[in-house]
Amino acid sequence: MIISRTPFRISFFGGGTDYPVWYKEHGGRVISSAIDKYCYVTLRELPPFFKYKHLLRYFEREEINSIDEIKHPSIRECLKFLDMNKNIELVHHADLPAQSGLGSSSTFTVGLLMAGYALNDQMRAKYQLAQDAIQVEQRLIGEAVGSQDQTAAAFGGFNRIKFGGYRELEVTPLTISTEKMINLQDHLMLFFTGFSRNASDIAQKQIEITRSKTTELDVMVELCKEAEDLLVSSENGFLEWGKLLSEQWKVKKSMTNLITTSKIDAMYDTGIKSGALGGKLLGAGGGGFILFFVPPDKQEQIKINLNTILHVPFRFDFSGSQIVYHSKNA
Repeated sequence: MIISRTPFRISFFGGGTDYPVWYKEHGGRVISSAIDKYCYVTLRELPPFFKYKHLLRYFEREEINSIDEIKHPSIRECLKFLDMNKNIELVHHADLPAQSGLGSSSTFTVGLLMAGYALNDQMRAKYQLAQDAIQVEQRLIGEAVGSQDQTAAAFGGFNRIKFGGYRELEVTPLTISTEKMINLQDHLMLFFTGFSRNASDIAQKQIEITRSKTTELDVMVELCKEAEDLLVSSENGFLEWGKLLSEQWKVKKSMTNLITTSKIDAMYDTGIKSGALGGKLLGAGGGGFILFFVPPDKQEQIKINLNTILHVPFRFDFSGSQIVYHSKNA
């Protein structure tokens, strides 16, 4: 039996520049971090006592005899990509709901590939694991997804990720002091606004309009550079970094009218009026999680004023996708 554990991620700056339609021509960059909320994939060889060859349990249950019969697109294409020739049982658990803006579908794909390689007695470096997940989602499934979620899930950590060029991906941990990293985490608050509309539908619309949004995407790249400079190089730019999140949010929601709603805007305004210095909705849009940058002395008031939605405490994750249990006898 194999169990993989793969972190979800928060994207701070640069989201939208990680779509291949953009970065293959212009280059892209994001600042993101994996967090201590995880997707777990349990994979083992299915004993030969059943009338079916494969048993899958996620939000549905599938009992099938051929990989081609699998309804779940990521499971089907991952197992084909892995050239899996074993009868398998798969179980999926997660700390957070799907379609919530934290890269859940890509986190699952990375975790499944990690577990599948282990079941096949193989290993993959983090870079190759991210590239494999990108290939499965973008090319084999044909999902409207970018390339940051798979990368953040595979690598873990608090990173600047650049897209484009010969290697396609370049992951650089942001080197800040432990004190500043802890201070940053202590200023971040995450709230669940409710389930989103299908993130892939919103992302598909963003991809379609990418070539007409050059100005906005160029601004996102520049905001990402500015945010990195404020955090890494400046001793006095910490609070300005938080305010910059709101600039990123303004640009992002100007891309298409699918990204925000009046309900989300009201939550955001409440957070800012209650003391948050900045914030943004995470993921493609339409719902999911909203992130605020809040001085610690203002956080209790924000929780009171946003008491109709769920506050989700978190810390950064630095391990990335990994195998947490491996036994050939289970």
